[in-house]
Amino acid sequence: MVGQSRKWMILVAATWIQAFTGTNFDFSSYSSDLKSVLGISQVQLNYLSVASDMGKALGWCSGVSLMYFPLWAVMFMAAFMGLFGYGLQWFVIQRLITLPYVLVFILCLLAGCSICWFNTVCYVLCIKHFQANRALALSLTVSFNGVSAALYTLIANAINPNDDTIYLFLNALVPLFTSSVALIPVLRQPPIQSLPADATRRDSIIFLCLNILAVITGLYLLLLNSLSSHVSKARMLLVGALFLLILPLCLPGIAYGREWARRNFPSRFPSDNSSTFNLVDPDDLELHKVLIAGSESTNATSATNANSLGMTDTEGFFRCFKCFGKVMEKGRLTVLGEEHSAKLLVRRRDFWLYYAAYFCGGTIGLVYSNNLGQISQSLGYSSLTSSLVTLYSSCSFFGRLLSAAPDFLRDKIYFARTGWLAVALVPTPIAFFLLAASGSEAMLRAGTGLIGISSGFVFSAAVSVTSELFGPNSAGVNHNILITNIPIGSLLYGLLAALVYDSNEGSSIIGVSLLKDATLCMGRSCYRQTFIWWGCISIVGLASSLFLFLRTRTAYNRFERNRNRTQVMQSYSQSSSQSSSQSSS
Repeated sequence: MVGQSRKWMILVAATWIQAFTGTNFDFSSYSSDLKSVLGISQVQLNYLSVASDMGKALGWCSGVSLMYFPLWAVMFMAAFMGLFGYGLQWFVIQRLITLPYVLVFILCLLAGCSICWFNTVCYVLCIKHFQANRALALSLTVSFNGVSAALYTLIANAINPNDDTIYLFLNALVPLFTSSVALIPVLRQPPIQSLPADATRRDSIIFLCLNILAVITGLYLLLLNSLSSHVSKARMLLVGALFLLILPLCLPGIAYGREWARRNFPSRFPSDNSSTFNLVDPDDLELHKVLIAGSESTNATSATNANSLGMTDTEGFFRCFKCFGKVMEKGRLTVLGEEHSAKLLVRRRDFWLYYAAYFCGGTIGLVYSNNLGQISQSLGYSSLTSSLVTLYSSCSFFGRLLSAAPDFLRDKIYFARTGWLAVALVPTPIAFFLLAASGSEAMLRAGTGLIGISSGFVFSAAVSVTSELFGPNSAGVNHNILITNIPIGSLLYGLLAALVYDSNEGSSIIGVSLLKDATLCMGRSCYRQTFIWWGCISIVGLASSLFLFLRTRTAYNRFERNRNRTQVMQSYSQSSSQSSSQSSS
């Protein structure tokens, strides 16, 4: 029982780490000041944003470091990388030191690496201690990474709402402080142990409570953050936000007490067999592989019976894609959870469809958030930059939380996770075309919210999709290969936006005494063409995700049929054992 209590402490610690280390989401809050101090163009500012995202291309280093260093050491390596990367940038923006552009670029790269290393630490903690409910643990903790910008805005307003440079100072120190707080749970990790089915279901109930609390936290930050413009109100709201983040600490005690009461007073607690939204775990995947190996000859027959289990038939809604599906039939995944080496991964067509969906979907939303400062400035809403960053952050948080909905609803509405991924990408092109059509404040807020929800869902769901499609044991390496699209997309999409911004005829030149002139573009034309391009690209991502769903839904359907069959067999064996025990008594 003590081990179970410490397991939940690990989850709370991972939540704190994610909540306070998503420092790349507040780049727009200080990007205009950084651009002015350095005297650089929009293209050069975009390169600094790319440098921060390039840390994800080096994410494999964190996985390699875990082979030689303990988890807590890797966590503090990430904290000190952020301390130096953001701290020296803060000295530059405060004009306390002067550094050449190249060194500032390297500092941004170092800061970006720290974020990826923190993420790896959290992924390892969740996968290691929540094997049966891995997807729920990952979606919950990764969700809090999206609320970082809202928390940092609240902290900054509680200190000085008129100083945008304070974000860099906070980015340097807050993750280090959070790592120190999370050190004790990380050091006192419980031994790994497999849980019985009823314990897994009880864990799922606790996850449901945690998700409800997370929704309350997100609504608190989203709805009340607009009141934080005054220092006194911001401090009161910050105390409330910290209370909501500390509140999950009660869960280990509740889990311990509930287990003790269940053991000592079993008659007072009903059976938990009705709670069946536990997820894909390694044992289920192994069972699935065995069942598939013995039933390959019956695939055609079982496919015709898919509708009776709530699955979509090929001849239904997606008839128009049948020809395309036949062309792409070769080499598609038929079994979930099969381990893929890096060499095998890059030879999979499914992986490249997945890569394209992420590249043209979630990544383009991240690039939009990096440009929010200049977008709001060009439209004449400079004073709204912090609130827009908070809106994107909060909506990204809710999008990440929504990625857990398929797992909670799988017994009522079953749909392949790749299908949910395709649905999540629908709002992105809609938002970009709305932004291109109108430059009003309402449309800017609506578009920012839609993009935040869509990209947040993709960021969170992708970890589970990678694990299910290409193997849970290889997920650390394979997911780092997948997210190499982020720096590539950040460079290409950001460069496109910067070239349109700098070449616009409405640009005005503001003299800056450090390096050279910095361009300032005002008007809707600064980003309208960019929004159109981004909207078209996001349609490509949507199409890729749809084709990925068509190619992988057979594997998901097979897994679900075998899972249902296993549950029926378990229920039958339990009822038989209960009947025999009653007859013997």
